[in-house]
Amino acid sequence: VDQTTEWIKPKFQTAHPPELLEEISDTLLYKLQNGLKLRLHTGTGAFAERLFRTTGAAEFLEAFTEKYPNALSGDTSVNNDQSVFEKAGLPYIPPAVREKSNILEKAAKDELPSLIQASDIKSLIHSHSNWSDGSNTIEEMAKECIRRGWEYMVISDHSKAAAYANGLTEDRIRQQHKQIFELNQQLAPFRIFKSIECDILNDGSMDYTDEILASFDLVIASVHSNLTMSEEKAMARLLKAISNPYVTILGHMTGRLLLSRNGYPVNHPIIIEACVKNQVAIEINAHPRRLDMDWKWIDFALEKGALLSINPDAHALDGFDDVRFGVLAAQKGGLTKEKNLSSFSLFEFERFLDEERINR
Repeated sequence: VDQTTEWIKPKFQTAHPPELLEEISDTLLYKLQNGLKLRLHTGTGAFAERLFRTTGAAEFLEAFTEKYPNALSGDTSVNNDQSVFEKAGLPYIPPAVREKSNILEKAAKDELPSLIQASDIKSLIHSHSNWSDGSNTIEEMAKECIRRGWEYMVISDHSKAAAYANGLTEDRIRQQHKQIFELNQQLAPFRIFKSIECDILNDGSMDYTDEILASFDLVIASVHSNLTMSEEKAMARLLKAISNPYVTILGHMTGRLLLSRNGYPVNHPIIIEACVKNQVAIEINAHPRRLDMDWKWIDFALEKGALLSINPDAHALDGFDDVRFGVLAAQKGGLTKEKNLSSFSLFEFERFLDEERINR
């Protein structure tokens, strides 16, 4: 904020004012009524430089200051941080990717990624209907996708091992596939793809036989049980699942729940390289309590040639909105729409599945 702290503080004297927790120099820290903390950086003059310094991560700022010290000159004539990059002779680096120092090298070479946007999402991948633990019918979910302008939907209810989530038995799978066939006839050209979030069992095998797995258009493989395990156990389990020719996407890689459960330990580079080798896409689970795979591994995955997929793991219609959290996380890792499966058009997605079947 381009003002002093003394100018700002009266603005918070409302009927239900937030609690001022800390005031240091030109920084104010408030606790809002909902418990969230809000830190305000204030100051008059040199606003562009202050905005720049309070936007990037420490690693990025240290590298920038070392390479381009003259770009931070305290100029008071401008009010946006774009001027800082202009002085450095660099293209504008979006705040989302001001994390790691290597982004400076990409900027210097004019190789900044065209970051994925929420408008680039063309589909709903990884969704649960009331066939398992979701709230809505498949038809309701499909019509909501159509309303949003999305081209297709991947229904991936829970597998039979997830009895707590009303996982699908083989007989119920056949019934669901019949319903999807009928809905596809009614809703064309919109397309519903037959999928399952198949449990990765304790020994790394899938929850169904190959014959059943082959009946799906694609399979999302995820760990939901026996989450307390060593890295050795977790790696063996995941690697066996990734090598299964019917697995299309690896779901929420570490099984973490933010603020409540740490994920099981995995060697990210090895898992990512295995996914690339076996042509398995890696999910960026967009649910705000997951955001798994963590964004810090996205640039590594892209360098290795991985295909990622921003999926909301939706259990109700309002869960579709969670894709925005996945997009924000993916932007921090430099993801582009070209490397995101849920940005594929219907034609591109069908071609992707055809190639996967050929390569099994």
